[in-house]
Amino acid sequence: MTDTATHSTGEKARIGAPSISGFTEEGENLSPLNEAEVAASPLGGDAAKAHSHGGGAGVPDSSRAGRKTSYNVEDFPALTGREEDFRFTPLKRMGGLHKNVLAGVAPELTVAGAKASTLETVAMTDARVGSAGIPEDRISANAWKHAAEAKVLTIPANSSGEQVTLTYTGTSTEAAASHLVVVAEANSESVVVIDHVGSAVLAQNIEIDVREGAKLTVISLQAWADDAIHASSHLAKVRKDGHLKHIAVTYGGDLVRLTPSAHFDGQGGEVELFGLYFADAGQHLEHRLFVDHATENCKSNVLYKGALQGKDAHTVWVGDVLIRKEAKGTNSYEANRNLVLTEGARADSVPNLEIETGLIDGAGHASTTGRFDDEHLFYLMSRGIDEKTARRLVVRGFLNEIVQQIRVPEIEERLAETIERELAATDS
Repeated sequence: MTDTATHSTGEKARIGAPSISGFTEEGENLSPLNEAEVAASPLGGDAAKAHSHGGGAGVPDSSRAGRKTSYNVEDFPALTGREEDFRFTPLKRMGGLHKNVLAGVAPELTVAGAKASTLETVAMTDARVGSAGIPEDRISANAWKHAAEAKVLTIPANSSGEQVTLTYTGTSTEAAASHLVVVAEANSESVVVIDHVGSAVLAQNIEIDVREGAKLTVISLQAWADDAIHASSHLAKVRKDGHLKHIAVTYGGDLVRLTPSAHFDGQGGEVELFGLYFADAGQHLEHRLFVDHATENCKSNVLYKGALQGKDAHTVWVGDVLIRKEAKGTNSYEANRNLVLTEGARADSVPNLEIETGLIDGAGHASTTGRFDDEHLFYLMSRGIDEKTARRLVVRGFLNEIVQQIRVPEIEERLAETIERELAATDS
C-alpha cells in the first residue's frame, strides 16, 4: 500500500495548539449534512471544561484533558456539527440520537456461554452503574438519561476460561437507549463478545470495569442490517495490573459511531485497542478513541485498519492519547491504516498525541491512507496469479493482522466470510 494522504510518526506532540496554519482547535465542519446556519461550536478554548459530574467550571484549555464529562445531557450544548468531536459526523443521519427523547424499544439482549458469570438487570441507580466512566459527549449523556435499566455482566474473581457472548438483536427503528456494564473482578481471565445484529436506532453506553490483576478481552461486532444507526460509547477503567484487549469490528449499518475510551486507574495497567472496519457505498463508519494515561508505568497499543469501497463510503478514525504529567514510565503507540479499494470512497484519519511529561519510556503515532501497492500486485501476478485474486490476497493480508487478534475461531471464520462477500462486491 502506498501512503498517499497522511503519514505521521514520531511527530511533535500536540500541546493544545493547532498544527496547521489557519485552523482552529475545532478544525473544519467536514460533514456537508451538518447545519451550516448554526453559530460556531463552543468546544475548545474558553468552552473546554473541567471533568465533573455536573456542569463543571470553565477552564480556558484546549487540551483533551479539558473536555467536559457529565451524566447530565443538559450540561452539553446542542450539537451543530462544528464541534471537534462531531465535525466529521453527519448529524442529520443520526436519527435524533443526539437531541430526541429515546423512547423506542431497545434491542433485545441474550446471553450464551456464561458458566461462572452472571448477567443481571438492575436500576440505573445501582452502584455499579457509573463505576467505569462518565459520558464524554452529548449522545452518551442522552443515552444515560433515557436508559430504563442497565444490564450488568460480572466475571467472578479468580475465574479463568470464561467466554461469554452477548447478542443485541434489533427489531425497531425507533430511537432507543441501552446500558451495559461489564465487570471483570480481580484476577479473572475472560473473553466477552458483544454482537449487534438486526435493525435499530440505538444510543448505547458500555462500561468496562477491569479490576486489579484481571485480564479481559472485549470483542464488539457491529454487524447490523443496512438501515441501522448506532452510536456507542465504550467507557473502560483499567485498575492496577489490569489488562484490557478491546477489539471493534464494524461492517454493518448505515451509520455507526463508536467512541471507545480507556482510563488507567492504577500502575502496571495495559490496554490494547484493535479495530477493523469495511465500508461500502453510502456507509459512514466512525471510530473515535481516547487513551488516558493518568498514572505511572502503564502501556497502551492502538491499531485500527479499514477498507473502503463504493461511492460515498466514508470512514473516520480519530485517536487521542493523553499522557498526563503524573504518568511517568508510560509506553504508548497508536496507528491507523486505510486501504481505499475504489473511486468515490473517503477515509479521514487523525492521530493525536499529547504529552505532559518527558519522563516516559516511549510514545508515537502513525497514519496511512492509500490504494493498492502496484509492486505487491506485480509480484503476485508475476507468479501466475490473476489480478482479481491478487487484489483479494492483498486485502486479506492487510486485514489479517487484526483478525488474528480475535482468537475466537467462530468469530474469525464469520469475519473471513464477511470479508469475502465484501470483496466479491468489489469485483462486481
